[in-house]
Amino acid sequence: MISEQHEAVLLIVAHGSRRQASNDQIRKLAIALSTCNNPAYCQVVAAFLELEAPSITAAIAQHVLQGARNIVVLPYFLAKGRHVEEDIPAQIRMSRTQFPEVTITLAAHLGAATEMTDLIFTHLQPRCCSKGDQK
Repeated sequence: MISEQHEAVLLIVAHGSRRQASNDQIRKLAIALSTCNNPAYCQVVAAFLELEAPSITAAIAQHVLQGARNIVVLPYFLAKGRHVEEDIPAQIRMSRTQFPEVTITLAAHLGAATEMTDLIFTHLQPRCCSKGDQK
């Protein structure tokens, strides 16, 4: 059951892969985010656009049945391609029709985060930019 003290379920949506290790990586990310004790989210879970379960609509339905009334969908995509622009919003519209009493929010895709530039440089800092790495 979803706790009343928390705001929402965060659904991390990835493409899905035939390579199970890639799907598991997204699940591990969801687990890692869920252990951050962010009071805004009672649960962080993975869902997939295709090739892997649960689908977006199945994950939303599951959490609504567990009591969720506020679900935030984060597309785990770097670019705003067809999946981000069309496919994910279409699935969210279906879920909103099925569960009109639930607030389902589509967050901007990960690549749109203003912090992405800083993240890239932070990620690279230990590996490059030292005098020994310049060519």
